[in-house]
Amino acid sequence: MLAGNTGWNIINAGVPGSTSFDGLQRLPALLDDHKIDLLIVELGGNDFLKHLPEAETANNLKAILAQAKVNNIQTVLLAIPEFSPLGAAVGSLSDHPLYEKLAEDTGTPLVEDVFSDVLEKNGLKADQIHPNAEGYRIVEEHLRKALIKRGFLVGK
Repeated sequence: MLAGNTGWNIINAGVPGSTSFDGLQRLPALLDDHKIDLLIVELGGNDFLKHLPEAETANNLKAILAQAKVNNIQTVLLAIPEFSPLGAAVGSLSDHPLYEKLAEDTGTPLVEDVFSDVLEKNGLKADQIHPNAEGYRIVEEHLRKALIKRGFLVGK
């Protein structure tokens, strides 16, 4: 969707079930194989589901952002909801605070409340942790608007 709505050549390097460590391990090959102008980092959800230490997740995400910046690649961080089965069940989710701190510490633009807002609504979920097709359409729309607002994309 984002490719079609922006005209960008987008490489989706996400792998279902990946942790931030997995993403960090895949990054060098991606940097070698592709010319990347903007890296949208949307990792950490599986770390939370697997109850990995928050410090480990933060360090992996910092390393990803640092590698991108060393290679003169602009970055955007997409916040993931804090793990809360009860919050998911009753429709009350919020972004994990790790993302706001990470964005501040690294000077990375943060796109907030996208997944939290979508996953609060049962009609937008395929299951308790993934948006359905309409949910992903809304995620793309909000992400695109955030990229326009932050100057990464001309309004469409």
